Amino acid sequence: MAAWICTKCGYLYDDRFGNPENGVVAGTPFEKIPDTWVCPRCKATKAFFVKK
Repeated sequence: MAAWICTKCGYLYDDRFGNPENGVVAGTPFEKIPDTWVCPRCKATKAFFVKK
């Protein structure tokens, strides 16, 4: 499992927890999230995330 951080706002996406509020179930690797997903905090695209 890995964690990814949004470089715009600092939101942390953790594979273990996913983002169920926005349709990403726990255990979903960041790479498998659809490209249409955006940061739930600042709406940045996946391109603004870096692996922690």
